[in-house]
Parts: sequence; C-alpha cells; structure tokens
Amino acid sequence: MSLLTRTRSAELAERAREITPGGVHSNVRLAGPSVFFERGEGAWLYDEDGNDYIDYLLGQGPIFLGHAPRQVTDAVAREMRRGSVFAGQHTLENRAGELFLESVDWAEKVRFGVTGTETDQAALRLARAATGRTRFVRFAGTYHGWLDNVLITTVDGVPRPASAGQLSRHLDDSYVLPYNDTAALETLLDQDDDIAAVIVEPVLCNSGAILPVEGYLHRLRELCDQHGVVLIFDEVITGFRLALGGAAEYFGVTPDLAVYGKAMAGGWPVSALAGSATLMDLFADGVTHAGTFNSSVPACAAVVSTLTLLREDPPYGRVHAHGTKLMDSIRELAVQHDLPLRVQGLPVAFHVSFGSPGSILDHAGLASFDLDRYAAFSHTLADHGIWVAPRGIWYVSAAHGDVELSATLERLDAALSVEAACGQP
Repeated sequence: MSLLTRTRSAELAERAREITPGGVHSNVRLAGPSVFFERGEGAWLYDEDGNDYIDYLLGQGPIFLGHAPRQVTDAVAREMRRGSVFAGQHTLENRAGELFLESVDWAEKVRFGVTGTETDQAALRLARAATGRTRFVRFAGTYHGWLDNVLITTVDGVPRPASAGQLSRHLDDSYVLPYNDTAALETLLDQDDDIAAVIVEPVLCNSGAILPVEGYLHRLRELCDQHGVVLIFDEVITGFRLALGGAAEYFGVTPDLAVYGKAMAGGWPVSALAGSATLMDLFADGVTHAGTFNSSVPACAAVVSTLTLLREDPPYGRVHAHGTKLMDSIRELAVQHDLPLRVQGLPVAFHVSFGSPGSILDHAGLASFDLDRYAAFSHTLADHGIWVAPRGIWYVSAAHGDVELSATLERLDAALSVEAACGQP
C-alpha cells in the first residue's frame, strides 16, 4: 500500500501549535505522529484527510469495546437529557455502584471519580488515614498518574522527578523498589514501620507489559498482611480488561483497595476506588474525597451500559484469541523480514520492541531494547495505517476481528519491508 498523505492534518497541526503548547493537550501525545482524527468507529480511526487506521492504541486504553459503541453512546445521550451534574445524588449512581460491585465481586463499597491520577491519590490518602503512617511503596516502571508525588523517572537506577517544576522532596514519602522482587519488599518492611501502603500495577502495561512472576502478587498480599500495610492495586489499565473482575480475578489475589478507570466506561472519563467497607467508610468519617464531576449522570450511564455489555456478552475469549493470533503473527513477520522485533505480554495488552527475544522481569530490563528505534517505527506504522503507541504497548479491543487482523498483517508486512530496507539506525 502507498504511504498516507496528511495535508489537512498538517494544516491543523500548524494552527494547533499557535494556540496550544506543543500543539497537544497532553504531553503523552508529543511523541506520536501529528494526526487529526475526524472520527472513530469500532476498531478503526479516520483522519481529516480520509485515511483509515486500525487502532491498537485505543485512546491510551479506554476504548475496550471499540470506538463509539452504540449502546453506550445512546445511553449517555439519553441520560444527559435529564442533566449532567446536580451537586446531589441521583438514582443512576446506585445502579452503577451495584453493577460495579457485582462485577468486581471482592469489594464492598465504591466511590466514583473522573481520572485514575486523582483516584490513586485518594487511595493513598485513605491508606495513610487508616494506618496512621506516612510513607508508601511503589515499583520502578509503574505509573500512578502525573502528580508530583508519583511521577518519576529512573536515572542509573535512582528515581528522580520526571518533570521540570517538580520538587524532589515530593518523592520523599515513597520508596521505589524493583518489580517482581519480593525480597526487597520484605527487607524494607522489616526495617521501616511507617509504611502505610504498597501500590502496584498488577501488570506493568506502561513499561514493557511485564507480568508478575508466579506467586509474586500473592507474596505482596502476605507481606502486607504481616505488617499491617494496605495493599492497593492500580487497575486503571487492567481493570475490566484482563477479566470482568480485573487483575484481582485474573491472578486470584484480593487487594485492600483498587483503582479503576479506562475500560470500565466505554471511553467515558470515569474512575473508581473500591475496597473494604472498613476502609472506604473513612471517606464519611474525616477523610476528604471530593470532585464536582464525580458520579455525573453521563458518567454513571456509561458505567451502567458498559458493565451491562461486559456481563451479558463477555468479550474476553474473543479478545484473547485475536490478541494471541496477532502476537504470533507479528513474531512470524519479524522473522520473515529478519528483524529483531520482540513481543511480550498478554493478548489484551502486549509490548512490541526491537531487541533480543525472551521476557524481561522488571523495568530495568527495558534498557536492553532499542526503544528509540521502535518509537521511530511507530511513525512508519502510522504511515501504513496502523495506530500504536510510540512506547510499544498494543491494546486489543472487543471490536477487533478477522477483518482487522487481515488488514493489520498486510499493513504491518509493508511497514516491516520499509524498516528492513532502511536498516537499523
């Protein structure tokens, strides 16, 4: 296929840079191709120049049902005619909460928010209030939002602020340990009795789609129990994606608190914090959690509609099948083109990079890959009509099927031909 032309996108990008810093409204988008989209439908995106793309970025993860799922969009539109926010309660909140708790299964109570970033902060605040302690543990490569106390980069193994204007002292309340290393956590918990929480992404989707080794999450649960520490699962990505009950169901480990977002609302901006009644009821007894748009009418409508779809017609089997075929086919095409393209992760969310085959177990392992080469290759993929993240993550949705798989492999084959002809930078 011929490379795409984007004359209209280029014009819009030039105007965007005049009115918006960097021409984007989220810094994550700075690294990607400058494309202006006109609409999304199912597993496809369509830009302002009439080009189409098979979408494996899925809005950074929320589009688990595909773009503009009719049942969700109709429900949101219908309910919005009643209003959006009331600064009071409405009946749809209860229905959304009931469906959420029935789906997650382990949690007793839930609070809805808007973003994963803010809800991670609510979880940490709740853990500090419950334990009377001040510090928390996180793991290198995990992402818990972009606020000052959680946004980090690692330089020579040392965690540091990831942004200009971020004060290093804001990281003093946290320890950063290697993922998949229970011995490091055990040693730390023995040495410091001021740790309120351990917060972890059950799968490091943002950093190589790194899976927990056998028994790792179970051991975290045991250590937290032994030391009276609150275990928080950050399931913003894994929740409702790995299974209806998220990573807690998939791996068979129950946290004390868990944060959800993305896949739970069909693309609508909704987050949730769920946990035991003992912990969650502290929000009604001195712990502040607020937000003008929390549990808005359209947000609750999106949750009810999305969770109803996931419960009545679970897509997990077909998503797994599509993702498995896609992962295998990417490996096969890479071999045919004699390119060191490697694939790691789960069929619903996997990581593609240039480097030696074999799995990595922690964030430090990413240093063995040529991440810059893959970031550049993501632009080549976009030029051939495949939309992916420059950092390597591929998401699969319930809308991906045989048509999308065939088109993806044809376009990927062409993109790999270009990469092979160019050679390694």
